[in-house]
Amino acid sequence: MIETAQKKERLLLVAVNTAEESRVRASLEELALLVDTAGGEAVGSIYQNLDHPISATYVGKGKIEEIRQLAAQLDADGIVCDDELTPAQMKNLEQELGFNVLDRTMVILDIFASRARSSEGKIQVELAQLRYRANRLTGMGQSMSRLGGGIGTRGPGESKLETDRRLIHQRIGQLKSELEQVKRTREVTRKRRNDTHIPVAAIVGYTNAGKSSLLNKLTGSEVLAEDKLFATLDPTTRLLSLGNDEPLLMTDTVGFIDKLPHHLIDAFRSTLEEAKHADLIIHVVDCSNPEHETQMQVVYQTLKELGVEGKPIFTLMNKQDLLSEEEKDLFERDMQADRTIEISVKDGTGLDELREVLLSFLRNRKKYVERLYGYDEMGKIQLLRKYGQIVTEEYRDDGVAVTGYVPNEYYNQIQ
Repeated sequence: MIETAQKKERLLLVAVNTAEESRVRASLEELALLVDTAGGEAVGSIYQNLDHPISATYVGKGKIEEIRQLAAQLDADGIVCDDELTPAQMKNLEQELGFNVLDRTMVILDIFASRARSSEGKIQVELAQLRYRANRLTGMGQSMSRLGGGIGTRGPGESKLETDRRLIHQRIGQLKSELEQVKRTREVTRKRRNDTHIPVAAIVGYTNAGKSSLLNKLTGSEVLAEDKLFATLDPTTRLLSLGNDEPLLMTDTVGFIDKLPHHLIDAFRSTLEEAKHADLIIHVVDCSNPEHETQMQVVYQTLKELGVEGKPIFTLMNKQDLLSEEEKDLFERDMQADRTIEISVKDGTGLDELREVLLSFLRNRKKYVERLYGYDEMGKIQLLRKYGQIVTEEYRDDGVAVTGYVPNEYYNQIQ
């Protein structure tokens, strides 16, 4: 039988540790998952304790020699550095080591390139890739000229890795124009959605926290949900009906990650800003991950960078089914959230409580109305019917007796 499967790239992971040792180990474990998601194989890891990365070579001269020897022992095809390298660092490392050098940003961009499905997603990924490469045309040697493919070479623009800076910037300009058009279309869609006056909840969280699974479970939809990093790139909005047909639009968003490349934040800004225009933020946390507290801070910092502030936040401590009773007892509420709920999307734990909390949130956005309207005030009843909810309606000789709920902003208009 002839083996036709493509050989996985064997990559050695390299990091500079500027904090606690546990932190760099966790970051390298996440980098290994990223490499696996990108189709490579992490064959080992090595790190150096420094106050900050070496400006010329990322790690010191002695560590470079260690990396060379370890890569030979492990039969590695190249290395992946756990930070975004400067063009000079990448060029110097390649010259010193004599083999392929990648960085964390290249791996993440590669994953996005393989996962993008919508036209908007593909535009965003290509834009991020080209912005990254435009700064590195003179600095990236072997890794930019490889013809055999591999991590960092996938996606739009693959055949133009040696294209000069002028052509790349022309393409960037074209993509930005296309993205602006997509953004205008998104804003029209958002305005149309706002005209329905149905509240919107944005589901945010670290990648692989269970956001898409939550959306599927609550709304009965079938959004792609995999146990992989960045399974969802394109935002998906679904309608959730709660008690008494209280509607809530729920929007799934792309997952956040530590050291998320700024190229991606810029390119995906219009997508990520779904959270900025939402009425409620639902923050999903994988509480079975030992680094979940750090991941939560990454999410909050990214939201802050996007200008998402002053919104009510419900934090869902997901994957409770993976915790022991002792571990569950150690959990405290998220002090940055308005409400913390312990859930398991997998077995349904806590989802009834979540629905009750969401229903209470919707009700608190409305005022109760109980009034007799004269027949010359039918316009106010229509306003209540359009933007609120009529519970009872009784026609009498002297008018129409109505009870119901209306959004706070319309309360004065119907009185």
